Amino acid sequence: MRVTKKTKIEMIRVLSEVYADAKPALLFKNPFELLIAVILSAQCTDQRVNIVTKRLFAKAATAEAIVKMGLSGLEKEIHECGFFHAKAKNILATSEILARDYGGKVPADFDALIALPGVGRKTANVVMSVAFNYPAIAVDTHVFRVANRLRLAVGETPEEVELGLQKAIPREHWSDAHHWLIWHGRRICKSRRPLCADCPLAKLCPSFGTDGSDEKKANGKKKTNGGKKA
Repeated sequence: MRVTKKTKIEMIRVLSEVYADAKPALLFKNPFELLIAVILSAQCTDQRVNIVTKRLFAKAATAEAIVKMGLSGLEKEIHECGFFHAKAKNILATSEILARDYGGKVPADFDALIALPGVGRKTANVVMSVAFNYPAIAVDTHVFRVANRLRLAVGETPEEVELGLQKAIPREHWSDAHHWLIWHGRRICKSRRPLCADCPLAKLCPSFGTDGSDEKKANGKKKTNGGKKA
């Protein structure tokens, strides 16, 4: 099936209607809490992150408090998340920078964000979009998978898919589309067994009826999180 510009527009329209109420699953009260939650969410479910951050933020909800907690204390609080040693090291280093250089505040600047330890394009885009209402498309594993399967944006890396989605989706819908694609990936277009029979995009999807094998062949060398950073 050939995916035209008209097809992509219709895909976006359907997603916008089906997931009109989509919003972030992570729980947070401010940009700092969101930043920490997103760092923790790499290779970990949002449900688990919410359990961990509820406990963590009750004890340390600021950059200064995280620094005071120290590495061992932080590791103890987040040990339920995957790769907690590396995450604790990055969160502590990021908190030190925020406390020292930004008065404990999270900068509303993409370049400043990706310069922080443990913060990659996905995390920076989430923070810019959700915390600061800046148009951005964060490409996580769900967005990467759905975009490739729909041929809404085809790429072997998250950045390639991000650029493709920016071309396919009007800028004013970038932030919302990020959530539409995530929820579609979670509910319908699942990794191993997509629920194609229940998909509202069935008539538009070039991968309809497959198990994602075409996507895997086309993107055999894909990187879903940039290799190192979330």
